[in-house]
Amino acid sequence: MTNGIPYATALEQYEPKAERPLPDQEMSGEELRRAYHPDHYADSIVELNVGTNKGDACHRQLADILQADARIDEADLAGAPIVETDVLVIGGGGAGCAAALTASRGGASVILATKLRIGDSNTVMAEGGIQASIEKDDTPQMHYDDTLKGGHQNVNKDLVAKLVMNGPDVVRWLIQQGMQFDLDKYGDLLTRRAGGTSADRIVYYRDYTGLEMMRVLQEAVRTSRIDVWDYSPAVELLSDELGHCAGAVISSLEDNRYKLIKAKSVIIATGGIGRLHLNKFPTSNHFGATGDGLVLAYRLGARLQDVDSFQYHPSGLAYPQHLAGTLITEAVRSAGAYLLNGNGDRFIEELQPRDQVAAAILRECAEGRGVTVDGGGQGIWLDTPGVELREPGIFDARFPKLIELGKKSNIDPRKQPLLIYPTLHYQNGGVVIDENCQSSVPGLYCVGEVCGGIHGRNRLMGNALLEIIAFGRIAGNHAMETAPSHKHKKSSIEHLSQLRRELTLANMPMDKQGPALFPSYAKFENDSDYGGLHKTTQVES
Repeated sequence: MTNGIPYATALEQYEPKAERPLPDQEMSGEELRRAYHPDHYADSIVELNVGTNKGDACHRQLADILQADARIDEADLAGAPIVETDVLVIGGGGAGCAAALTASRGGASVILATKLRIGDSNTVMAEGGIQASIEKDDTPQMHYDDTLKGGHQNVNKDLVAKLVMNGPDVVRWLIQQGMQFDLDKYGDLLTRRAGGTSADRIVYYRDYTGLEMMRVLQEAVRTSRIDVWDYSPAVELLSDELGHCAGAVISSLEDNRYKLIKAKSVIIATGGIGRLHLNKFPTSNHFGATGDGLVLAYRLGARLQDVDSFQYHPSGLAYPQHLAGTLITEAVRSAGAYLLNGNGDRFIEELQPRDQVAAAILRECAEGRGVTVDGGGQGIWLDTPGVELREPGIFDARFPKLIELGKKSNIDPRKQPLLIYPTLHYQNGGVVIDENCQSSVPGLYCVGEVCGGIHGRNRLMGNALLEIIAFGRIAGNHAMETAPSHKHKKSSIEHLSQLRRELTLANMPMDKQGPALFPSYAKFENDSDYGGLHKTTQVES
């Protein structure tokens, strides 16, 4: 039985109040993180035994898939159809769409291959908004400083500078594509503040900014010359005689065939790894977030960084249990919602950086001040009734998605607090890239959550949606402009021989295959079982 205060008891004791004092803090942010943040859990970090980052620290579960054997060998590709293109984009979220649109509009032939359908991605899960320095009392320098501080200075400063300087133009570009934003009565963009920042800088559309962004990107891609391959996960990259990236092997889930796409440039935009449920945490990520791009890039020799650092968003829904991990936007705390333990007491300044707030929530639960749920699970209160008390009507006007989540939960957040607990939300590290999104492997670009270096060891709210559009456009443009004029003479998966030699020499198990493609609880035995995501019934003869 988890130590804490039963849900019914804590709810009976709860009383909405407009104002609540914050007690003096006994621990610094760094002390909180080291004592309670999951990145510091004992035995969760191991050293990589093979590959470019051999000897580097990595989360144990991620290390397992980075050091797994491939799903295919040469014999699987005999007779596979071959298609050629200038640019291959792998991933159909916001980053992939921005890259594909930019390359296509520049004149390149583009194939966009996505594991599920275009738009099935973490982009649509993003609720809070986009950071862009557009207010008169804000500057790109302040945005830059906030990002460095939030990431604990562990960032590529050139990438951060490019990120913040692109902010206003990204918002302008999105408006040109047809994206809506919330406006004031004068028609100016409304802004709100993110945790760990020094100015109101988030532009947004209600509490489903990412969904609105994906709506316009999806429409733009579908009406373009881009060749979209749905239900087509990449299972391996191709390399040429020089070791440059030369395309990918696609596993079609609709006709159960492998297909080869030869490309002058490849852009990986496959997102993060939430569905690995690191440290057994629930996740806010979409069903396909299994780190495929990270595995493929590493196997081809791309350098990684900070693969021991992950973001656990403070406000994942903890009750009811069938919705555990569902994201509640940080914008609710930005609007003034307090965090309360089971005794009804505040314990952290709510707009501190996410890693610090998550660690504080975990401390309250570990020390018996959390709220426990029958059947397992625990959390603390997100004091939404207090916000409604101070500003009546705010949830109906600004948080319609939260109201809908309340209906699914049989809880009215205007009258009853929501139980929340940290949810695995974001992969802070990833593939090392330069200012043009090029990895250490020639011909291979990476963009979005699959990359490292931009957010350091803790991402700020709103910087992810900014990143995917800013760097998606940069990657698409550079891949289009610098693609070699000639085709690759040779495209193969010979790099797998080196992988298997390394695995054997390191005495690594060869019974696990990657990339994972889907979480383990999907219970697919092999690629041919997917049948367009509807498991084929296996009939024994």
